[in-house]
Amino acid sequence: MAVNRFVLNGISYHGKGAIQEIPGIVSAKGVKKAFIASDPDLVKFGITKKVTDLLDANGMAYQVYDHIKPNPTIENVVEGVEAYKASGADYMIAIGGGSSMDTGKAIGIIINNPEFADVRSLEGVAPTKNRTVFTIAVPTTAGTAAEATINYVITDVEKKRKFVCVDVNDIPDVAIVDPDMMSTMPRGLTAATGMDALTHAIEGYTTAAAWELADCLNLEAVKLIAANLRKAVDNDPEGREAMALGQFVTGMAFSNVGLGIAHSMAHTLGAVYDTPHGVACAMMLPIVMEYNQEHTGDKFKYIAQAMGVDTAGMDQAAYRKAAIDAVRQLSVDVGIPTRLEAMKEEDLEFLAQSAAADACAPGNPRAASVEDFKALFRKIM
Repeated sequence: MAVNRFVLNGISYHGKGAIQEIPGIVSAKGVKKAFIASDPDLVKFGITKKVTDLLDANGMAYQVYDHIKPNPTIENVVEGVEAYKASGADYMIAIGGGSSMDTGKAIGIIINNPEFADVRSLEGVAPTKNRTVFTIAVPTTAGTAAEATINYVITDVEKKRKFVCVDVNDIPDVAIVDPDMMSTMPRGLTAATGMDALTHAIEGYTTAAAWELADCLNLEAVKLIAANLRKAVDNDPEGREAMALGQFVTGMAFSNVGLGIAHSMAHTLGAVYDTPHGVACAMMLPIVMEYNQEHTGDKFKYIAQAMGVDTAGMDQAAYRKAAIDAVRQLSVDVGIPTRLEAMKEEDLEFLAQSAAADACAPGNPRAASVEDFKALFRKIM
């Protein structure tokens, strides 16, 4: 058996009211001022305030940085680094979805590794020497699991591409997974982020680097998401709590084994058309599953079962189709479109080249050429 590495948060807290732990964590650590990375909508709608109220009540200093876009850019990070330096902060609280946490990860890494001030130098596996600044991550969406991963994604607007950074030094020290912080997510965002989590689980389960420890987590995440995403979209509290857990469970796993070309293609669609990441993942996932199915052994049987399908009496072709159909049906049920109107034939070459160069592509169980990527992209036109 090969040597497999597994990186996890130092500690995580789960359940309703988990944010109440923050003042005690801060006191125990002895840090003095928080740099709060959040996004403008979370500030506007009072979600970030749930945490800052706790800090206020305990006389703890902080500064809010909310200049973060849905697909965070190099400029967001550069501006954030300067804001962190000017703030006098000595630790970070990242509050939000993947955008806030990815921006926070890049800022924290650069603060403690200033030789990587050129954000593009962090692409791929960057040889940073120092841990990020002490970070508490508080997700407000049930999808990206950025609070539990060693990955982050930044958009290079100039080159119309997203790049993936993988760094064991960027994982937040503490994750606070509180479903109450996710309760105001609108229906569309709940659906999209939930399908992102399902894509993490299925790609992580079938990736070339998959192994038993990650497999058991990813398969459990598929079960949790399949059983609860529809309920979460309808704002059922139990569904939201289960989704908060499911996305974290797969985050622990896929962070360590990687993903595949559904993510390569989603990153590219986000960079070119600003397509929400979860929507792009949901559109690509069943198409990529069809493409990969001959290279997945019997894993689609267990995916189908985790999606709630009775596979008794099914042969390999039948259970593979059943798994793909169940994923496609869940996506439709939660309102994800199956076509991307913005796509143009003249963009296909650039899209395919970008997807082929993406850091997630090598993990796919079946290799894909530029021509393969073009054919796959055409399926959502």
